[in-house]
Amino acid sequence: MEISFVSKRVLVTGAGKGIGRALAKRLANYGAEVVAVSRSKEGLDSLAAETKNIKTICVDLSDWDATRKAIKSAGPIDCLVNNAAYASLESFLDVKPENFDMMRLHEITRKSVINVSQVVVEGMIQRKKGGSIVNISSQASQAALADHTVYCGTKGALDMVSRVMALELGPHNIRVNCVNPTVVLTDMGRLGWSKPEKANPMLAKIPLGRFAEVDEVVDAVVYLLSDKASMINGVTLPIDGGFLGT
Repeated sequence: MEISFVSKRVLVTGAGKGIGRALAKRLANYGAEVVAVSRSKEGLDSLAAETKNIKTICVDLSDWDATRKAIKSAGPIDCLVNNAAYASLESFLDVKPENFDMMRLHEITRKSVINVSQVVVEGMIQRKKGGSIVNISSQASQAALADHTVYCGTKGALDMVSRVMALELGPHNIRVNCVNPTVVLTDMGRLGWSKPEKANPMLAKIPLGRFAEVDEVVDAVVYLLSDKASMINGVTLPIDGGFLGT
């Protein structure tokens, strides 16, 4: 199956590292003009130096107005990947008033999806050419994980926001889907899950017996963005080796 993004402009948030960085490079290799968004100028500069057809925008997505201005400056967008995220872990009993600042950051993560998408979608509707959006969620949206109280709640909310987006934007030929990975072996993922006492209980619940590689998530996102997935809308796609299905 040949997938091409020639003549497509794709905006990817959280593109300075990890999944977002790998995705931006893959899309550029498939012919897309990529708009890479991150709050890390260093990450964006190195990404642009490595790959052609990439425009970079450095902005803190927690700033509502600055974000809208920055995304509008990107010009017309055909596809959007909301990948930027923040994670902090605490158990249910440890969620206290002093944790509200961390919970607020989770709220910002979700709000940024709505904020960025609103700006991009307004342009899609005006041009009447449709489009595709993929939101990066998690298996934690559908499975209770210890010490993930706020994280699970935030990702569960993102799934539902995505479904409503799919419902309301579908008549404009704009598709909205989620991918829901298990632990992904980014540099941070390898560091965070390197200890057997932490990793083994999770691995025991994954029928394939391993965590996801970055390219395996990128493959799914690229497919959902592409015209090959033209009738797929409103799904939450697990990339978890069977964790949620067994």
